[in-house]
Amino acid sequence: MSSKKLVIVESPAKARTLSKLLGSSYSLKASMGHVRDLPRSQLGVNLEEGFTPEYVVPRAKTKIVNELKKAAKAASAVYLATDPDREGEAISWHLQEVTRTNRKPYYRVVFHEITKEAIERAFEHPHDINMQLVNAQQARRILDRLVGYKISPLLWQKVRRGLSAGRVQSVAVKIVVDREREIEKFVPVEYWTIEAELAKAAGKATFRALLIGLADGTKLEIKSEEEATKLDEKLEKAGYKVARVATKKAARQPAPPFITSTLQQEAWRKLRFSAKLTMSVAQELYEGLPIGKEGIVGLITYMRTDSTRVARSAITETREFITRKYGAEYLPAHARAFTRAVKGAQEAHEAIRPTKIKREPEFLKAYLSNAQFKLYQLIWKRMVASQMAAATFDNTTVDIQARHTLSNTSYLLRATSSVNTFPGFMVLYTESKDEAEEKPGPTLPQLEKGDRLKLIDLFSEQHFTKPPPRFTEATLIKMLEQWGIGRPSTYAPTLSTIQDREYVDKTEGRFQPTKLGFVVNDLLAKHFPGIVDINFTAYMEDELDKVANEDKNWVAVIEEFYTPFEKSLESAAEKMEKVTVEEATDEVCPKCGQPMVVKFGRFGKFIACSGYPDCKFTKSFQIKVGVKCPQCGGDIVEKKSRKKRTFYGCSNYPDCTFATNLKPLPQPCPQCGGLLTVYRGNLAKCIKCAFRGKVAEAVEGEAQTVEATAAPVKTKARKTTKKTAKKKRPTKAKAKKKTKS
Repeated sequence: MSSKKLVIVESPAKARTLSKLLGSSYSLKASMGHVRDLPRSQLGVNLEEGFTPEYVVPRAKTKIVNELKKAAKAASAVYLATDPDREGEAISWHLQEVTRTNRKPYYRVVFHEITKEAIERAFEHPHDINMQLVNAQQARRILDRLVGYKISPLLWQKVRRGLSAGRVQSVAVKIVVDREREIEKFVPVEYWTIEAELAKAAGKATFRALLIGLADGTKLEIKSEEEATKLDEKLEKAGYKVARVATKKAARQPAPPFITSTLQQEAWRKLRFSAKLTMSVAQELYEGLPIGKEGIVGLITYMRTDSTRVARSAITETREFITRKYGAEYLPAHARAFTRAVKGAQEAHEAIRPTKIKREPEFLKAYLSNAQFKLYQLIWKRMVASQMAAATFDNTTVDIQARHTLSNTSYLLRATSSVNTFPGFMVLYTESKDEAEEKPGPTLPQLEKGDRLKLIDLFSEQHFTKPPPRFTEATLIKMLEQWGIGRPSTYAPTLSTIQDREYVDKTEGRFQPTKLGFVVNDLLAKHFPGIVDINFTAYMEDELDKVANEDKNWVAVIEEFYTPFEKSLESAAEKMEKVTVEEATDEVCPKCGQPMVVKFGRFGKFIACSGYPDCKFTKSFQIKVGVKCPQCGGDIVEKKSRKKRTFYGCSNYPDCTFATNLKPLPQPCPQCGGLLTVYRGNLAKCIKCAFRGKVAEAVEGEAQTVEATAAPVKTKARKTTKKTAKKKRPTKAKAKKKTKS
């Protein structure tokens, strides 16, 4: 009998890293995730006996379970070292249940980073499995199974096969659908702004001031060009002077270290990583990678967390690094501690941070993939910046009085500027925003109260109010978190599921509901209002948190949900109407001449005659991009890989195998006539020669043009950011000059 102690983890990568740290007295095995689950072929929940789950070992896991049983039997003790969250606790419990064959001791060890110090601490202080966490996970799993296995068959019968519903996914779809309906109902409202270009009476430096209203504080709403013209005429004849100058010092504090949701949001904003990719790469960084002479090293702390707490030792190391790297002026007098009000936050967890600050990203670049390096760099910068000194600004506001003598009316114009006087943490990192922010105006000349000003020019601009924007991955995750829908481990799979089920499409990085998404959402809202109700779903999440944190009875939580849910099921089975989901096309049937429509079948979209069943003509669904194949002249069409990634290939496949990951452009290469593709957003790249050029979209809906220029020309940012159309009008004086010339 071996005297070795058995340690069971979820993955081989984690096993390799721990093996190096624990030494030869421990034997490491990987469970490859869950070893028991509810059966796939049936509900697996006994509704008559307190919602008792009927767990089974999946056939694919039989071999692994047998190996783990054998290893447990031969070991002197078993240590369960799964992840430090509810899911990890449940995996440990299932492992204990299926491998326990004798009275050998089982220990649960918990750590939030895979470092020598953290592992030693965990193994010095093992404990029993936390059944509150296990029960919270069981309750979530059973609730999700009840919703999925009870509603999905109805959707299969009434809409089409392959559909699903879920407590979190259905709410996510509803949020996207509701936003789309807001956009559809939105009516743009015209408004105008007027800016005056001014200079000191004896000076040359000019600046711009925005018309705010009347000098008495009354705001002006300029709703038409006619109103703007009348104000222009008065402002042309007005006298200008500085009424007030106020400069305030302001400090901008750094963002806290990442939690799961903010990491997913920032990785989308800065790196355009999907939530799924972000979590996959973070898992690799957490579980350990080979780093030269150091060997296999866990580079970040556990990546599923909702706490911004940071260990004192990590803060000390970070502050020492800042002093050494940037100097004492970049270090605040006291260490910065962050508190974050996230529903269900587990304060025993830590924020996502590097395990060692001394491992600067550039030192690791040679050992990491491109995605690993980018994500590690983002996490490292965020952590270091969080302990750096605040950035300071001088924010200046200048109020200007424009007095029109003939009408005895005084107008208020305002100019602002923000000057960064000390960069602080911004020298390393600044958090991105979801939507474009209004940029501060340029530096103002030295102005004092009473200074006389001369009018150089007036600029009137037409604008229209904008509808609320569609959700990106970042903003949808932010919305789910704010409402308390789901938890750190559910955001990424939720976003993947709603796309896999074709409830939403991602267009230019933003979610848009499909026809199918509208139909399924409306059916669920009508027959299962509780399932898609944001407040009720958030309430259920709170109840699951109480199971984990307050030892609330998990069966009572499920009972509270299931009683009204069962009544809705009975009603929906009788009353839910059958819906045919079709999308119109501009094609006609070559057999009978009737319109062709897009239908949804077992294997996805296809095009069929609307005269079915009289006419049964069908063909495959293809999205043409308006470009001919450079190899055979066929149409290039948009396709999806098995991993749901978009690529472009020839419609004559398999006779022609042309394919590219870059979107083709209709214009030929200006150098060789080859196929141009979109490259890095606003560049065009030829697949035949080395040509690179700028892509310039002329008018929305028209063909794109290509300019062979080195870089885009920068233009000055306007004062307002709410423009959807812009109309500049010169002043009368300027117009006269143009007429004379």
